[in-house]
Amino acid sequence: MNIEEFRTHCLSVKGAEECLPFDEDTPVYKIMGKMFAFFSLTPKNNDFFVVMKCDPERSAELRERYQGITKGYYAGNNLMWNSVYIQSDVPDKLIRELIRHSAEEVFKKLPKRKQEEYLKMQP
Repeated sequence: MNIEEFRTHCLSVKGAEECLPFDEDTPVYKIMGKMFAFFSLTPKNNDFFVVMKCDPERSAELRERYQGITKGYYAGNNLMWNSVYIQSDVPDKLIRELIRHSAEEVFKKLPKRKQEEYLKMQP
């Protein structure tokens, strides 16, 4: 997967928006105003990594299984965010699934009113 494909998949999430709240080099993807993914336009060690939200149990499993999945950049010891190197041993199919999973994790934390609003949105 390349970074443009990643961006396209993020924007295909229902209600997703792209913004630049940190700087011109860091696109952020949100649903209902809450971040589910971001990345830097500057590759690290010739690879792009993206940061996505993840269920903590699943994070631990993924980090053990794939070299290309590490603790979330800027997330400290938080197991809820993973950095995923998109040109590593992580399959494209899994990256696409993790984008959806990340948005679902954000949805679960929304207040009920916001969840209902989201569910009523057109795809």
